[in-house]
Amino acid sequence: MYFAALCLSSGGGAASQRPASRTGEPPALSAPMQEVFNQGVEALQSGQLDSAEKAFLQVLKGGGRLPFVYNDLGIVYEERGEREQALAQFREAIRLDPNYVAPHVLMGSTLLAMSRFREAARELEVAVRLQPNDPLVHLQLAKAYRRGEDYPRVVEQFQALRDLAPQDPEYVYQTTRAYLDLSAWCFQQIAHLQPNSARAYQALGENFRAEGRPEIALRAFQRAAEADPTLPEIHLALAEIYVEQGKIAEARKEVEQELAILPTSAAALALKKKIDTP
Repeated sequence: MYFAALCLSSGGGAASQRPASRTGEPPALSAPMQEVFNQGVEALQSGQLDSAEKAFLQVLKGGGRLPFVYNDLGIVYEERGEREQALAQFREAIRLDPNYVAPHVLMGSTLLAMSRFREAARELEVAVRLQPNDPLVHLQLAKAYRRGEDYPRVVEQFQALRDLAPQDPEYVYQTTRAYLDLSAWCFQQIAHLQPNSARAYQALGENFRAEGRPEIALRAFQRAAEADPTLPEIHLALAEIYVEQGKIAEARKEVEQELAILPTSAAALALKKKIDTP
């Protein structure tokens, strides 16, 4: 599992590395149960799931009903693909200590694997609030939002990651991708709500221009102008395409219409100057 290695309590030094409880005091096991627990962690890390399960259940029966024990038992079940049982363990860990980050993350990841995207996002939102400077938690929450097609919130998570690591090129790329997904989603919403609106045709035209298909883009912008001839940016886009095609008279007509709508448009004024310059 993606977060299993990060969320496991460690053997040997488990007491010092275990997340603190709500009271600030680290939960503790008796010496014999600590030894059994450490054996369980070692078995889990080596992929011996039956041995790990046996050890963690023994700890629970021996009085060690502590959040990190349930958490690691949940990892055993998740590794087996027994996800409902895994969720039950993570829920119990959270019930015992709501501020314990690991089970929120693991529960969110399990719910995500089960295609329960909204529930996954809720758990991972808690994890982000508890541990806002952990990039991996933001990444997992972004994944949940993307799978649930909540693209505005995908952008939020990658913006947060950019704030945490401004020089990381992967976060720059993922932020750009998130904005592209958001743009496509917005177009789908416009097309669904008002398929013949000027904005729908404008978005379609912009997509075709980005794809290097100016002829199809031109027709889309023309339809946009027919739907609403007073909408800014439409005539400018038409003028730019006409300039690229060498149709200067048509370009001049469109840029003048753009300036009639928006006289202060810097882009339109610059294009007009270019057209009028011999």
